[in-house]
Amino acid sequence: MKNRYPLIVAGMLMLAVHAQAAGEGWIQDFEKAKQLAREKNLPILADFSGSDWCGWCMRLDREVFSRADWQQWAKKNVVLFVADFPANTEQPRELADQNKRLMQTYEVKGFPTVLLLDAGGKVMARTGYRQGGPAAYVAHVESLLKAVQAD
Repeated sequence: MKNRYPLIVAGMLMLAVHAQAAGEGWIQDFEKAKQLAREKNLPILADFSGSDWCGWCMRLDREVFSRADWQQWAKKNVVLFVADFPANTEQPRELADQNKRLMQTYEVKGFPTVLLLDAGGKVMARTGYRQGGPAAYVAHVESLLKAVQAD
């Protein structure tokens, strides 16, 4: 029994690190994100990120995604999904495999890649880091969504 305690603690710490990396409101399970998008009738904003090594990813998170005004807008307008590819943080194999499959499926070539997806997972728009903070990013995402709706 003594030998199991360190494994349990390590597992709990790993889960806490993954929850922190995803941030508040971000879902890491793609099927769960699609289900929630269907239930709420909202698009998915999928962030393909290298959270602990990609400078532009960290900047997008710091300047936009971690800000209260972005989070308030996102909560009402999109389902947030993150596919993270950390270099220094171990992920559960199932999560890493899911993210690799999604990277191939969506032909993600660089980080950050931000996709707007319908509830079925079809790409509606593709973008990435943009300057200007939360208000500018909200306006950018809204313009992408309006362009899709106009088609």
